[in-house]
Amino acid sequence: MADDRLRLFSFATAEKRAEYLWVLRAFDIARANYVVLLHAAEVGAILERTGSTDPAAALSAQDVAPLLEQLHAWGVLERSYDGTRAASLAEYRNRHYVYQFGRAGYHAFRAVEEVLSARGEDASLSRLALADLLADLTELAAANDAGDGELVYRKLSRLDTTLSDMAERAAGFYLMLGDLVRTTEVTPESFLAHKDAVLAHMREFSTDLARYGPKLAAALTRVRETGIDRMLGFAAAHDERVLMPVPERHTDWRARWRGLERWFVGAADVPSESERLREGTMSAIAAVLALLRRLTETRRGGVSRESQLRHLAGWFAAAPDEQSAHALFDAVFDLGRPRHFSVVHPDPETVPVTTSWWDAPPVPIARTLAETGRTPSAGAPARVQRNESGIRRLRERQLATQRARAEAARSLAAGGVDERELSEPETEVLLGLLDAALSARVPVSGTVPGATGTQNGVRLTLSPAPEGTVVRTARGRLHLDGLRVSVQ
Repeated sequence: MADDRLRLFSFATAEKRAEYLWVLRAFDIARANYVVLLHAAEVGAILERTGSTDPAAALSAQDVAPLLEQLHAWGVLERSYDGTRAASLAEYRNRHYVYQFGRAGYHAFRAVEEVLSARGEDASLSRLALADLLADLTELAAANDAGDGELVYRKLSRLDTTLSDMAERAAGFYLMLGDLVRTTEVTPESFLAHKDAVLAHMREFSTDLARYGPKLAAALTRVRETGIDRMLGFAAAHDERVLMPVPERHTDWRARWRGLERWFVGAADVPSESERLREGTMSAIAAVLALLRRLTETRRGGVSRESQLRHLAGWFAAAPDEQSAHALFDAVFDLGRPRHFSVVHPDPETVPVTTSWWDAPPVPIARTLAETGRTPSAGAPARVQRNESGIRRLRERQLATQRARAEAARSLAAGGVDERELSEPETEVLLGLLDAALSARVPVSGTVPGATGTQNGVRLTLSPAPEGTVVRTARGRLHLDGLRVSVQ
């Protein structure tokens, strides 16, 4: 089965791959105009109308016919007989075939087209998708509460599509960033020309992710309060995949909803995917800044591989004679004089040892023999260094830190912040929650509404209050003017 699917891509590696690709593009153009079945003459007419300057697109009906047959043999196109095209008995006997895309063949063609049209500079992080996700979650909760099953299905479908697109674009962006970093040593100008836009884009995305994270978690909580089973039942009932049984649709939508929750709501010891994405973005910003620092230092010093080669070329051009140029070459590249070895051919009967070097084929030699003149010998394998105890200690320390932070979060949620002094671990948890909550506060019409921050299963809520709040901590008193703090 796998071999049959792989045969679908044979047109991409064949000798006439350009002609096959243009023929399939003609079918794709006709498909966009709701025309499915095409004859060889119709394919040629479509290619002629496109007016492409590519010589591979200049195909007549006689040229197209064998290409169609080969595409049918590979399984990309399906063939059927059309007797209505026969104008005489002779034409009827000669058979007129029409072709159309097979289902798997169309997917293979689209995959090749996407690879050919992919552009690295188009990769970007989807900031605007966060606002769309929040709006769709709010409308989803209202639709599920009102019992509007069709709207529930539409909102769930849009949420799944938006989240998948955001994750795919994030993966593509960081792949593009990795390629840019790897090629910087060759073309640093391409990086320096876009560094400001790249850094600003990543900083804005990280800020929006931190600002929308608590809001999206609160919206997911509102959806859960309206009933998850009821919502999934609506989605399964209105799903348009009629060939899939309703229980399978219900299971599929439940898995998608769990994935959506994992994206924005983490557990006590497991961060959410949005938190991981934010940490990855901050790490990428640090890597870009470090790379920028190295590039700036290199350009300030004026010494690079390009400048070194240019100076070396100038020295060769200024050499007074050929002997001086050879001496410069030997000093720079340190190749030395050739060393001759007496190595017997693996098959002495075919190539006797008495054969002249001019007539004998070359014999491969070991690198040790070429560099040192000694025949290589098998040495003892290197000892594998394993530091299991160190790894175990680091893991135990990491788990102890996570347990201590989770315990401090539970203690903070149980005791609150009023009329007591917070310990050092509780103070760290409180400061982290305040950072998330303050990042989510956005002025609207001159006022600042309340905001929430969630971490380690604890929620901190900030609400406007004229008297403010004073929290006693192990580090001193924390004054929050105009804000009331509640932890649960």
